[in-house]
Amino acid sequence: MKDVLPPEAKVSKHAKEVIQECATEFIGFVTGEASERCRRERRKTVNGDDICHAMTTLGLDNYAGSRSPAPPAPGDGMIQIDVWGELSNSRGNEKHGRD
Repeated sequence: MKDVLPPEAKVSKHAKEVIQECATEFIGFVTGEASERCRRERRKTVNGDDICHAMTTLGLDNYAGSRSPAPPAPGDGMIQIDVWGELSNSRGNEKHGRD
């Protein structure tokens, strides 16, 4: 937030918390739409194209960007979303079930 504000500007703790909640909701909203696309196509991994497609579908074209996302490098921390409820990263077996 500080990068877009004047140097003398201050941001309250509450404002930071509100922005964090909004960002979390936004990510969940877009990822949910991308996950639905994967489920329909019987895929388990959400990729950059799915995210861009979801943003366009949700009317967020301005944020989707005009170029295709580059594929991640191996071991780049790519996250696989199992559309049936588990998350794991490319580096290990870390999984989180949805509650």
